[in-house]
Amino acid sequence: MNRIAAAFVLCLGGVLMAAEPNEPSSDPHCLIKTNMGDIVVRLYAKEAPKTVENFLGLAEGTKVFVDPKTEHKVRKAYYNGLTFHRVVKGFMIQGGCPLGTGEGGPGYKFEDEINADALGLDKLNVLDEQGRPHPWLGIRSQEDFNNTVLRPLFRVMGITSDEQLAARQEEVNQRVHTMRLKEAYVNLGYKYNAKLRSHAPKRGSLAMANSGPNTNGSQFFINLVDTPWLTGKHTVFGEVVKGMEVVDRIGEVPVTSKHLPVDPVRIISVQRVEPEK
Repeated sequence: MNRIAAAFVLCLGGVLMAAEPNEPSSDPHCLIKTNMGDIVVRLYAKEAPKTVENFLGLAEGTKVFVDPKTEHKVRKAYYNGLTFHRVVKGFMIQGGCPLGTGEGGPGYKFEDEINADALGLDKLNVLDEQGRPHPWLGIRSQEDFNNTVLRPLFRVMGITSDEQLAARQEEVNQRVHTMRLKEAYVNLGYKYNAKLRSHAPKRGSLAMANSGPNTNGSQFFINLVDTPWLTGKHTVFGEVVKGMEVVDRIGEVPVTSKHLPVDPVRIISVQRVEPEK
């Protein structure tokens, strides 16, 4: 199905959306103690309740998970002794993998907690007036456009042959030219919850790492910069309220070609603390 793809000439460009300010609250706070210093995060208990419950349950040892070394179900302080296994300068630091490789998890996956409308994804067009794809889509080639926009749309529309495409090409063209980012992401498999108040991923945000829609487990990352292109793709469930200089320091450590710190950056413990007055 290449006919429709040929109708689109891709240019790169788009706009950015400002992140909304956070309001003070009585949300739970956690101290992430590392061998490079302490980081205090505020958790968005109302905005991402399941994600916060999962993070706290793993941190405090009250949630059952599968130990990857024994393959047995256990309860213990999950994050203690793990590392920030992926550090990308000018982007983010990532931790929470029991294997230290980015391939491990707690033995289960759970759904995202994101409100696309609260993040403005229902207002942003996939294509601008010049036919250029929105930069948050990360499209760099025609094949990217096919994989990100066209093929998912064909699946939703039930188009499975060139003959069906030819018969409905005008309808496809109309759908693509009026499509918003929210629809494009839903076509890719993301599911959104209109009852939540979501936060945009910005500098200092604490968010779930994943391998696609609804694949959350134990891995998380902290943004070193604003990352608007991740909007709607990762559950933001907290923010750094103290120790951002530690996050920045971790973000500068020497790493291998796979972004693994040369000298391990260890998570000594993650524990709940009282918010500072």
